[in-house]
Amino acid sequence: MKKYKRLIIIILVLIIGALLATFIRKMLNKNKYKRIKTEYVFTDVINLGCTPVKQQGASNTCWSYTGNSFLESEMIRMGKEPVEISQVFTARQAYLDKAHNYVRLHGGLTMGEGGQLHDVLNVFRKYGAMPRSAYAGLPGNHTYNDFREMTPLLNAMLKVLVKGRPLTPNWEKAYSATLDAHLGVVPEKFDYKGKVYTARTFADQVIGIDPDDYIGFASVTDQPYYKPFVLLVPDNWSFDSSYNVPMQDLTSIIDRALQQGYTVAWTTDVSEKGFSWQYGIAYVPEKPFDKMSNDEKKTMFVKPSTEKKITAEERQQAFDNWATTDDHAMHIVGLAKDQHGKEYYVVKNSWGKANDFKGYMYVTKEFVNYKTITLMLHKGALDPSLRARLKI
Repeated sequence: MKKYKRLIIIILVLIIGALLATFIRKMLNKNKYKRIKTEYVFTDVINLGCTPVKQQGASNTCWSYTGNSFLESEMIRMGKEPVEISQVFTARQAYLDKAHNYVRLHGGLTMGEGGQLHDVLNVFRKYGAMPRSAYAGLPGNHTYNDFREMTPLLNAMLKVLVKGRPLTPNWEKAYSATLDAHLGVVPEKFDYKGKVYTARTFADQVIGIDPDDYIGFASVTDQPYYKPFVLLVPDNWSFDSSYNVPMQDLTSIIDRALQQGYTVAWTTDVSEKGFSWQYGIAYVPEKPFDKMSNDEKKTMFVKPSTEKKITAEERQQAFDNWATTDDHAMHIVGLAKDQHGKEYYVVKNSWGKANDFKGYMYVTKEFVNYKTITLMLHKGALDPSLRARLKI
């Protein structure tokens, strides 16, 4: 009996020791990677109306979250009561159209969860929109989007499909059924504030925007300026056009839009070392990251720093050699200054509120010049001379 008691005591000691060692390791790691408190102080210059920050979860649907956040701000600008638009309804309908393009191109198209801002307008135009309360795309007990199981399954279905000859009839039904299984069946009709709508009538009567009132911009040096062109990035699966403008026009367009009360939807590259979600800061460091000392790397987001001035040629080179990639979409909703008077765009993200600015970012104009992929905004926000030049 005494032998068993000793054995139990030894086992308990080992368990407690293991737990204590794990706790100590966690505390050491926590201290090792503890961030230095930022010294940035921001003052709002322009703060436009927008809905609360959302969480896109485990889904690459930033384009839908951003595009619909943008439409919600458009409702505010037009004097309407904003409603949270179903981001998953928009994404689901876009996935159906993307699947059709994939099949028509015999598999010669990038498949995945990504998209472009114009996809939100295309879905609105073709299918309408729903409030999130009518279709959240969260079956069962799910509380956030998680497409990690669904997307590989959908992609595998399409890869098998395009290998067959002739094409399997009614493949769309099987594809839609898979979407239904993971996101829930889209209701044909739903109640909103005591009135019954379809996706079409809700888009037209409640949201009330005209998709043709919006325009996209990009900036490349290998296409004519002030003309539409197709930006060749993988997520532009619909091959929609944007207007090409010189690099310096990007911030001019954003500035005038904000001054006139219009927000701007923005796609960009967030893989840069000068982008920090935790700190909520994005800028272009004057010194290359690989030439910084360890102390400089640790403190690069602690206080405002001087930036490298980017040329159009450097911007284009980064795009051509894949240093700039089409990673993320966010919503520009304002302008702020730091304690030294430098201007930053106030940017609403869709990664929840787990950063220093509760889900918002402060992004320098140099970063926007360098890393913008596309912009989307209302035509009414443009300078009349630019509209005349674009003939719109």
